[in-house]
Amino acid sequence: MRCYLHAFLLCMVLAFFSLLYVFSQLASTLEATDEWTPRRTALRTADRNGPDTGHVFRKHAGGVAGLALGVQQPGCKSVSVSYWNPYWRLPADVCGVNCLLESSLRESLSSAVEASRDKTMHLAVVACGSRLDETLTMLKSAVIFSVKPLHFHIFAEDHLHASFRDALVSWPTFVQPRFNFTTYPITFPSDNAKEWKRLFKPCASQRLFLPLILKDVDSLLYVDTDILFLQPVDNMWAFLDHFNSTHLAAMAPEHEEPRIAWYNRFARHPYYGKTGINSGVMLMNMTRIRDKYFKNDMTSVPLRWEEMLMPLLQKYKLNITWGDQDLLNIIFHHNPESLYVFPCQWNYRPDHCIYGSNCRQAEQEGVFILHGNRGVYHDDKQPAFRAVYDAIQKHPFGEDMMNSLLLPLEASLQDTAHTYCGRASHLFTKRLEHSIRSIGQDATQR
Repeated sequence: MRCYLHAFLLCMVLAFFSLLYVFSQLASTLEATDEWTPRRTALRTADRNGPDTGHVFRKHAGGVAGLALGVQQPGCKSVSVSYWNPYWRLPADVCGVNCLLESSLRESLSSAVEASRDKTMHLAVVACGSRLDETLTMLKSAVIFSVKPLHFHIFAEDHLHASFRDALVSWPTFVQPRFNFTTYPITFPSDNAKEWKRLFKPCASQRLFLPLILKDVDSLLYVDTDILFLQPVDNMWAFLDHFNSTHLAAMAPEHEEPRIAWYNRFARHPYYGKTGINSGVMLMNMTRIRDKYFKNDMTSVPLRWEEMLMPLLQKYKLNITWGDQDLLNIIFHHNPESLYVFPCQWNYRPDHCIYGSNCRQAEQEGVFILHGNRGVYHDDKQPAFRAVYDAIQKHPFGEDMMNSLLLPLEASLQDTAHTYCGRASHLFTKRLEHSIRSIGQDATQR
């Protein structure tokens, strides 16, 4: 009987001490919660009012004096934090650092934040010979319509650099924040520089080497000097979001009507699709171009971009007519999955109207980008194209575009109705009017 009594008393003592331990832990937890509540409220207030407002990702350590993630307070210890060792169970002199969020996940989030801050659109052009004024008119059309800032990468012969700088710096001060620019010399591989420079038009093949020269640029819109934007560059730039995992460039077809197309009737080399592609407007993910190994008809081994260009030229130089554009057709003939094709109104040329209208998308939505190839901005062969060029070139920055650009252009286009392209000239002003009205609405809202 005495043994049972001793066992009962021992159990009572153990139960008493167990209850004391439970109550002490509960009290400490409630105390920690009370301390955390005002600190959390203060931190939220500081986050809204402080200099870090707007950060996409920010985390605070509860119960450790509200430390921001990754920022260590002086005079305290650094201990990794995990599920089993959370912030609120650490000693007061410890700066918790979340080992998961300090790893690759946090680096990925930081990279995403940095990428979202870079809103600049990169536009490249190659100008040689007497293309200064034409190039400046193209750049002007890009600036007056676009929303996001632009960075112009201007590749030009050395004697043109000062002229480009003087002209762009002279643009009004209210236009300057919309763009910046860099001029570059014409650069080809030293072993074959003369051969590349003579290919088709002077310096035109420079575009093939842009991924290798602009190594820090991820994406780029290349355009010929004879391009005119009739709506914001932003809309073309948005095609990058349409790329799938294999796309690395985007271009328009050379023709929509096979009966009058050039490649399917005359080409002596492989070309993309049914009618080939035109490289006057070329949107590129240059990171993907630099990383890809391309299929080709020179070797069974896929080649990188820089390894492929010269052998390709050597193989086909007696069979190509349009220079670097033909080389691009050959490349994407063998790698069709790498090309995103956008409709003809994004690269509208005289071929689309010289024998009657043959760009259906332009008939529905208007012309987005005008391409005045074959020098039509400077002769009388296609007066409708020249009228658009003259109107944009003469338009003063800051003037009302409805009265100083659109209405004078519509009056000029009435005199071009004796040509097929003149009869389709309402397609030139359809999108232009939409762009001008959008700019007016945005200005009114601001």
